[in-house]
Amino acid sequence: TDLKVEAACINNIRVLSAEMVQKANSGHPGAPMGCAPMAFALYAKCMNYSPSNPKWFNRDRFVLSNGHGCALLYSLLHLTGYA
Repeated sequence: TDLKVEAACINNIRVLSAEMVQKANSGHPGAPMGCAPMAFALYAKCMNYSPSNPKWFNRDRFVLSNGHGCALLYSLLHLTGYA
């Protein structure tokens, strides 16, 4: 079902973010793991973006001021196709 797919996507964001923090041996996985559902909803259902044209003028911007959450942003960029 759609809910199972969404839960799997959210869990993939959480795992990727936690592994990123672990591999870097720096940071804290709490913010990325806690914010994964919100970030999934924004990227999957609300935001307009184009990985093939990252300088597209009308793209939405996701600003994350929490430094501990940068793994979340990097995970989302990777999973949505940004190089």
